[in-house]
Amino acid sequence: MYTVERIEELDFGCEGRPEGMKDMVRVILQGDNGEEESIKVEDDWLYAHEIDEGSRVKLEREGKLVKIVD
Repeated sequence: MYTVERIEELDFGCEGRPEGMKDMVRVILQGDNGEEESIKVEDDWLYAHEIDEGSRVKLEREGKLVKIVD
């Protein structure tokens, strides 16, 4: 189990985001065991699944997040 600590826009430098690439963000997760994880996720996907900073999530084997609803 993890808590979403931060959601950061990816920095593509002065070249900008490559054409055709979807908006991606880096999600920084804080595990219940104190470990920190970082994954890249499509920004639209986070919105669709209502995952924000502070959300409780589970990280599946494929690197997908699943929101934990209390």
